[in-house]
Formats: sequence, C-alpha cells, structure tokens
Amino acid sequence: MYNILRPLLIIFIAGTIGCKNRTKVDLIVHNAVVYTTDSAFTIQEAFAVKDGRFVEVGTSADILDHYESDSTLDAGGKAIYPGFYDPHSHFVGLGQMLNMADLVGTTSYQEIIEKLKDFRQEHPDRTWLIGRGWDQNDWDNKQFPDKALLDAAFPDVPVFLTRIDGHAALVNTRALQLARISAGSKVEGGLVELKNGEPSGILVDNAMGLVRMVLPRPTEEEKIAMLQQAEKACLTVGLTSVSDAGIDRPDIELIDKMHKNGSLQIRDYAMISVNPTNLDYYLPKGPYQTDRLTVRSFKIYADGALGSRGACLLKPYADAPTSGFLLTSPKELEDFISRIATSDFQANTHCIGDSANRLALNLYGKYLKGANDRRWRIEHAQVVDTSDVPKFAAFNVIPSVQPTHATSDMYWADERLGDKRVKTAYAFKDLLKQNGLIALGSDFPVEDINPLYGFQAAVARTDAKGYPPGGFQKENALTRQEALRGMTIWAAFANFEEKSRGSIEPNKLADFVMLEKDIMKVPESELRATRVLRTVLGGLTVFVRSK
Repeated sequence: MYNILRPLLIIFIAGTIGCKNRTKVDLIVHNAVVYTTDSAFTIQEAFAVKDGRFVEVGTSADILDHYESDSTLDAGGKAIYPGFYDPHSHFVGLGQMLNMADLVGTTSYQEIIEKLKDFRQEHPDRTWLIGRGWDQNDWDNKQFPDKALLDAAFPDVPVFLTRIDGHAALVNTRALQLARISAGSKVEGGLVELKNGEPSGILVDNAMGLVRMVLPRPTEEEKIAMLQQAEKACLTVGLTSVSDAGIDRPDIELIDKMHKNGSLQIRDYAMISVNPTNLDYYLPKGPYQTDRLTVRSFKIYADGALGSRGACLLKPYADAPTSGFLLTSPKELEDFISRIATSDFQANTHCIGDSANRLALNLYGKYLKGANDRRWRIEHAQVVDTSDVPKFAAFNVIPSVQPTHATSDMYWADERLGDKRVKTAYAFKDLLKQNGLIALGSDFPVEDINPLYGFQAAVARTDAKGYPPGGFQKENALTRQEALRGMTIWAAFANFEEKSRGSIEPNKLADFVMLEKDIMKVPESELRATRVLRTVLGGLTVFVRSK
C-alpha cells in the first residue's frame, strides 16, 4: 500500500511547496507612484489594506506576491499620496456658506446687489438675506462700502454679508434695527463704523456678534444637510481629514452623532471655541477621540484680520491711523491660557498682527516654560517681528499657516504694512526652520477648499495666473517635499495624530488620494489645475472622478 501511495504523497508535497500562501486583504493597490511621506520620504509602488488600515507598503511584485484580494486597483502609474489634511479650516462654516449667497470674486458693490437679487429669487421664503465672500480690495473703490445700496435694493429684508476673512460684515438698516445697533453701540474687541454720525453698515470683528444673535438658527436637519454638502465638497478635492477652528458643543456633538450613525465619514479635528462655559464643561472631561473625531484643543482669538485692519500691530498701519485691536484682552487671554495649561488640551491662538503674535508667544512661554510636547499652535502667524520668530523654537510652538493667504493678500499687503514690515509677513520658511515643521491649512471658506491651491501657493508663491513673475517674497517659499509634508504628516503631528494618519505606513488609517498628475514633478503652472481621480477613506472609496 505504501508503494502505491508514495508517488501521490510526493506529488501532494511538491504541489504544496510550489503554492504560496498569500494573505487575504480587503484591498491591493499596485502599479502606482506612492509618496508615503514617511520619515525618509520613501517612494513605493504598492500597498495592501485590511480592516481600514495599511498592512504593508512595498514594490508591486512583493505586494502581489504576498497578498490577495477581491478588490485590486491597478493605478496605471498614477501618483498616490496620503489623504490630504487641512489642519486649519472651518468645516461647519463651509456647510453654512454653501447655503448662502456666494460673493467670492465679486468686483464691485453693484455686482453684489445683482447676486443678492438672484439669490432672493431662488430663495423667496428666507426671512434674511445672508451672504459671504466680498472683498473691497478686489474693487476699483477699495474703501469699505456703506449700507446705502443695500437699503435701496432691500428696504424691508434684513441683510448680513460677511467679508471674505470673516472679520467684518456689511449690513443694511433693517438688520441694524433688528439688532438694536445705534451710533452709541460699543463692543470690546469690535467696531461699529460710523458715517455722518450714524452706523455705516460696517461691523468689524466682535461687533458682528450683535447681529449674529438675531439671525435665524438652522434646524438640526438643516445642519445635517449642510455638513453632508461640505463633506462632499471636501472629498472631491482629496481632503480626508479637516478641522473646525472654533465651534461650540452643539456642533461638536452633532458631528460625533453623525459619525456614529454613519451619515458623515470625513475625519474632523474640532477646536472648541474658548469661553468660560466651554472651559468649564470640557476641561474636567479631558480630550475626546474616536477614529473620526478628535476634541483636544481650544481656539482662541487674539486679534482680527489684516484686510479689515483689525489685526493688532506693534506700530500703526501704513495706510490708516490705527494699529488695529485685540479681540480678547490680555487679561482674558492669560486667564484662558493659564487654565488650558493645567490640562491636556492644546491652545491654538489666532494671531495675525505682530503685536498679537508677540503677546501670545510671550504668554505661551510663561506657561510652557521651555522645551515641551504640548504642541500649542499659533494660527496664521501672519506678521511676526523678526525678534519674535525664535520664540517658536524656544517654546516648541507650531506655526499653523495658510499659504493662499499670502497670494490673496500680496496685492495690497504692502499698503497695509509698508515695504519694510511686509517682509516679516507670510515668512513660512523662516517659521519652518524653528522646529523643522509647519502645518499648512487653507482657512476655508475664507480661501478655496482645494489643498492643491495651497500647495501651489507654498512652493510657487504666485496666484492662479502665475503672478508675480518669480513669486511673492520667494525667499520664504517651501520645497515641494516640505509642502506635501505640511498638508499630510506635519498637519497630523500638529493635531497629535501622526501615529494614526498623515503617511502611508503599516498600521495607519488607509486614507489616500490619487491624482491625475504628479504634483511633485509637473510644472508649477499645472499644479492648481491637477484633479483628484480618487479619494479613499479607511480603505473605502468615497470619491471617484467620472471620465
């Protein structure tokens, strides 16, 4: 019997030896140019995904040899990057903006009126006309407008129009009446602009809150629809992780609820709007984290914006007899920062002007006391005196900047700051050198949501038309590798998430994006037009561009 079975046994053993046991995974991607953004900036060809995480990254031959899957993607030589991460954005704000009159790119006050009339026809049942995105710096007349044209066109309908930077608003008389704003209205950290002794219709920074208190509140169903619209827009441009730079408990809890019931997929880093009520509620609870939502930081506002002259400067503006102002008093700032310092939460302070940056950095230094891993951030770090730049290194403070702010503001920034002081603005390379990293966001919807616009602005320092030739203050341009890190792994590090996302490495969440062109190689002139072909979140495709 043994002699009969022996040949069959040999055949069986030989067959077993010749057959490789490949591991079953959920997804295999191969034949790609994979920019991992790992510590060595390794470029690979393929990877395997299981249970929403990368299992192995390597050559196409190795991955196909060791793994098998019912879902295999041949990338056709296209470039793949970690899912793009916007570390400073306003996700809830984007959802709101998508449901109001879009005034971005308007070139005159009259064009705004026409857009509002069209919007009114499309939404006749709305009790308020709400819009966002105007910028008087894009008009022939670059002075702030007044309410006259709004009053003539909409005498009975209240109108609230937020400036592009979110730090000023134009309203009509009906809105002023409903908010009970008069020539005598005073707001700390804000301004009710007067003209001929009466409110002109311009409200700056905290003064906008007087009208916001009487605006209609969306229902939960409306908010859900807004967030889903915002998510769709973000996934289309390759964003898999976003942030909410300053929201309150109801929005945080709604996002968490939507994550848990599966109606929202995109990952969100929520910064809690700092105020005594939120500090009292969240500090005792400590940081909160799921695989979709992180709540471990407070957003603080030190000053306003440069475009509306609300940024707080060390010396007066070059084009106006003001130095701007703080939105939060030095005492309040220190109260907030001192409380956060005793917790595990992160402090993220909005600072545009060099005076605000100095104040925040000095307060950070007082409580951080030298080297640390608290990862406190300065949001925007837009105008920083050269004597204050080293404080980022001394206190391990992360600069969180928005490259498209530089290319949006460059047309008039020297008018606000003067030829000498403007050289201390948008100094991304100088800031990067302090700790060896920089977080690159967009501040959407202040700027466009497309992260490739920020990538192009960071490396080329030009606008969509390639202006100015040679780039704006090109000495502070970033390399392409630095820019990619800034919107992936460094963004994740700035949010304490570098161990779970931000690069294509084993055990990290399988978030990635495929582009039609390789942004590490194409000419600078082609960067902004490069389109996303596929966005994948946790190993699941959430966007595919139709051919």
